Amino acid sequence: MSKGLYYKTKDEIELLRESSLLVGKALAEVAKVIKPGVTTLSLDKVAFEFIKDNQAVPAFLNYNGFPNSLCISVNDAVVHGLPGKYELRDGDVVSVDCGVVKNGFFGDSAYTFAIGEVKAEVLHLLEITKQSLYKGIEMSVVGKRIGDIAFAVQEWAEANGYGVVRELVGHGIGRNLHEDPEVPNYGKRGTGLKLQEGLVIAIEPMINMGKKGVKHESDGWTIVTADGLPSAHFEHTVAIGKEKADILSSFEYIEEALRKKN
Repeated sequence: MSKGLYYKTKDEIELLRESSLLVGKALAEVAKVIKPGVTTLSLDKVAFEFIKDNQAVPAFLNYNGFPNSLCISVNDAVVHGLPGKYELRDGDVVSVDCGVVKNGFFGDSAYTFAIGEVKAEVLHLLEITKQSLYKGIEMSVVGKRIGDIAFAVQEWAEANGYGVVRELVGHGIGRNLHEDPEVPNYGKRGTGLKLQEGLVIAIEPMINMGKKGVKHESDGWTIVTADGLPSAHFEHTVAIGKEKADILSSFEYIEEALRKKN
């Protein structure tokens, strides 16, 4: 995390919006081709080419040594999965996390895809995880606190019987991919940093079907559920607003691409 808080101007927020929307469009390119039989590495290449074609740079590539443009996390992988030779299978769920840098500003967003026929209880996990993201976003207004966002996410996920990952959190974002403040998905209402205009954060619930515990895989990157049950992950880049949050990223391009496939 960078030291100190960095509040953005309106012009900077518009540049962040441009980067964030590009992430949504890159994930839509992934959505067009994601299906059983495709390798996770082939999805990574699709995103890499699209980002480059749009005069931007993949934010994750070489970040702290990460070797790819996307984090692709399948089934019990929570986040930071490495694209590779794995061929997606019917029934998989796949978190695809993407970041870009354009005009000096970062965008960051993630979406969990259902591949083919996915069990109803796993689809419910995805739906609740996405809903918990929007519960957090509802709290992303001037005068609320980080703890209000965290509590909203946690309360919704746990009310539905799911585990909320503690070790990984959302974050501020701007000229750096990870800035202050940290944005946990669990916490107490009325605690933490008071939210002000100009603050831009990435809210990203990571919710497990089973218990909250996670562990590292031997590849040094992938984080998986300790109990081997599926996990889901959705993320938006959000600017704090006076009346309501301004969501800078978008799932609309992704979901339109998925609708056209069905």
